[in-house]
Amino acid sequence: MNTINIILVDDVDLFRFGVRMSIELDHPDIEVVGEAKTGADFFELFETVEAVDIVLLDIGLPDMSGVDIARRLRTERPEIKILAITADNSTSTIEKMLKIGVEGFVNKTNSNNDTPVEAIRSIMQGLEYFGRDISAIISRIFLVEKKNAKAAPDFTEQEKRIIEYCHEGLPAKLIADRLGISLRTVDWHKSNIFRKFGINNTAELVRYGLKKGIIRAE
Repeated sequence: MNTINIILVDDVDLFRFGVRMSIELDHPDIEVVGEAKTGADFFELFETVEAVDIVLLDIGLPDMSGVDIARRLRTERPEIKILAITADNSTSTIEKMLKIGVEGFVNKTNSNNDTPVEAIRSIMQGLEYFGRDISAIISRIFLVEKKNAKAAPDFTEQEKRIIEYCHEGLPAKLIADRLGISLRTVDWHKSNIFRKFGINNTAELVRYGLKKGIIRAE
């Protein structure tokens, strides 16, 4: 039986005690290998613990933002999974944690003792875990992003070929020869493409062309 090693990071003693008891009594394959009340305590503890699979991380710690801790973990130990334990359901906080790439959220105010365990098991199976109310907030974030997203600009076939030729590193004169058009027309097309992308030079044109899927990476 493979053991799942977790660290609990939460400044509320009673919450940590409840989670630990629910794990130790009913889930022998999950082991709490350490507890911390602050961000400083966590990073000190982290140096002494060899094997960690998941960090149960309270977002609202007294000395350090859980967002900053999650961001540092993602940089230094990206293989460790993060389950955010939060009573802060603000859209901005959840959006920041999603951008960092945490694997799940548990709402501390609505959770029972089994909910963190359910989340731990889901995450270890390669799934994400979001409670119902957190999922509703994520849906609102997605809808706002979709509403505010700019539609990809449309390009003519000739403009697409010019973008491809720029990607190949061809100078404007050679592009004009290949397309059978004047150098002035190539420059006019490039200016039009720059305007559509909202950019200023050929290097940015190639980067945005790759990003938008107009150019395929080799």
